[in-house]
Order: sequence, then C-alpha cells, then structure tokens
Amino acid sequence: MKKIEAIIKPFKLDEVKEALHEIGLQGMTVTEAKGFGRQKGHTELYRGAEYVVDFLPKVKIEIVMEDALVERAIEAITNAARTGRIGDGKIFVSNIEEVIRIRTGETGGEAV
Repeated sequence: MKKIEAIIKPFKLDEVKEALHEIGLQGMTVTEAKGFGRQKGHTELYRGAEYVVDFLPKVKIEIVMEDALVERAIEAITNAARTGRIGDGKIFVSNIEEVIRIRTGETGGEAV
C-alpha cells in the first residue's frame, strides 16, 4: 500500500476531490496548511504599510490506497490541481507497512 500526500492550492480542493472520487477513491484526510516553496511568499499593502506574507495558504490531502491505484491517483491530482503557475504544489508518495481499522480490527487493504 502507498500513502499519497498532496500539497495544493485551497481553491483546487473540490476539483481534486471530484477527480479522486471518479477513479474510485472514497476516503481522504484534508488539513489546512501554510507554506512556501520557490514562490517565497509575496508582499502586500495593508492600511498603507507594506508587509511580507511568508507563508501562503495551502491544503494538504492524505490518501492511503492499494498500489494498483497510485498512478491513476497521481494523474487525477496532477490534472485537477494544475494551474500552470508557480505554487501549484507537490505530491509525495510513501510506503505504508500496515493499516488497521480500529472499529473492526480489519487489516491491510480491507481496512482502507
């Protein structure tokens, strides 16, 4: 099994959720996050004073799935989240050793 963590722009969340639902993924965890990469934030003007916004709002999506769905999930996230501009985000894929459903005790793929 694999875990996909995707950091995307907040306004792209609904499109990514729909794209993942279309390929058959049902569950995900979504966390509001702040961060920056190459864009390194930006300056804004507030009441005549200029200040730097270092951390930009992002959304972190976490999904655990069977290995067979990983490529389709990556493609779905990439296509739905892409704007073509800096700050579109990143996707990280890592191995998951074990999954246990707390309520039933199911393990592995059945627990996802």
